[in-house]
Formats: sequence, C-alpha cells, structure tokens
Amino acid sequence: MIPEHVRTGRLTLHGRVLPASNATFVGDVDGVRVVYKPVAGERPLWDFPDGTLAAREVASYLLSELTGWSIVPPTILRDGPHGVGMVQLWQDIDEAQTPVDIVPAGRTPAGYRHVFDGLDAQDQPVSLVHEDTSALRRMAVLDIVLNNADRKGGHVLPMPGGHRHGVDHGLTFHVDHKLRTVLWGWLGESLDPEELEGVRRVVEALSSGAGELAELLLPEEIDATLTRARTLLSAAAFPAPEAAGYPVIPWPPI
Repeated sequence: MIPEHVRTGRLTLHGRVLPASNATFVGDVDGVRVVYKPVAGERPLWDFPDGTLAAREVASYLLSELTGWSIVPPTILRDGPHGVGMVQLWQDIDEAQTPVDIVPAGRTPAGYRHVFDGLDAQDQPVSLVHEDTSALRRMAVLDIVLNNADRKGGHVLPMPGGHRHGVDHGLTFHVDHKLRTVLWGWLGESLDPEELEGVRRVVEALSSGAGELAELLLPEEIDATLTRARTLLSAAAFPAPEAAGYPVIPWPPI
C-alpha cells in the first residue's frame, strides 16, 4: 500500500539513476524513499505513444495486485519537481541473491534454468540462466499478461525471504505481441494451480470492468490484456516466443 502522505507530501530528490533510458530519480517523501520517473523525461519510442510510460508503470502495479502476488512495488502517478510522473516505493534488495545470471557455457547451477548461449565481451562462451523458483515463475506469468517488452535481469529485485519484485514496466500493455524477456526457462510447462488462479483473478476482474485501468490505458489495450489472460488461462502452459524476426530477449539481458 502507498502511505497517503506519499501521494501528497513534498517529493525531494537526492540523485539520478545513471545509466537509464528515461530520466529516473531517487528521492523521498517525508522520509519514505521512492523512485520518481517524470513523464517529461521519457524518451520517445517508435512503437509506444509518447508520454505514456509512467501510466503503464502504474497500470502494471494495479494488474499485479489483481493477481494477488504483489510483484510490482506500490506505484502511483503524482506531481513532482519535474512534473507529473511515476512514483514507486523504493525496495531494499538482498544482494547475496542472483535471480538472473550469466555463467560459463554449460555450467548451469543447480536450481537454475538455462535460457540461451552466447559470447561475452571477451568472446568467451557463456549462458544466460535464471533461478527455478515459484516467485520467478509468477513474474514470468505476469509478464505474459502484461505483454512486457523489457524484462531484463536487472529488473528482477531479489528480496529478503525469497520474494521477487519486478520493476521498470513502462513497455507494457501494447496491443501487438511484444513479449521480450529473459524468463524463458519454463517453455511449454503447465501452469500450477496458484498461477492459474492468479490469471483467473485477472480475467474475472477485467471482465467486470476496467476500474482504475481505464484512466491509464486505452480501451483497446485493456481488451488486449483481457484476451491475453484468457488465452493463457485456456492454454494453461507457458507459451513459446511468437514473433518471427522480433527479438524475444532484451538487450542487454542483464
């Protein structure tokens, strides 16, 4: 939950996150640490409407809450020093955990899933891997429904106790298939009962009305989200990449 004073209190900035594709600041509201991404600092993209990324971040939080999994940290739209933008509660991670990693080729650690092989900056063979956990599986399911076009390893936050938060959801909810992620390790596997129930909650909620999402997304984007959720619920399995000729893993992957 977002404390009420975070919605209305004075947002003070302490620094900028570099490098980042869009202007990203760290600050606080009356002692609560937050991340702030102003709409004015969004870089124009060819395939997403200008000035919509902050709203998509908030919409991703709302949809995450519909699943009941609390994957996206609490996120709101509010005014700030550089105008209206996305404000998200800061998360202190467990730096000893590495949910997504690059390892020497052929050396996938126990408890991890292999995604793909490649060469590193020194032309040494390496493999992209991610952990095989329920928390990360749920994030992969959420990304399918969100149509997340930018799930990098660095966008997975390892929390104390094993929970996983996902951040940076500006490239979501496109009406065209855009899924681009490092979390491909469960291709073709059946969704478990908890995953199916989370998707079912999304379908039931969106079938009854868009609610707050209607203030953040276009009607056709909400319809496409409902269609994706229904399709996933019917298939009851992790899909394979669909878009021929479209990169299905973001760059850089970490």
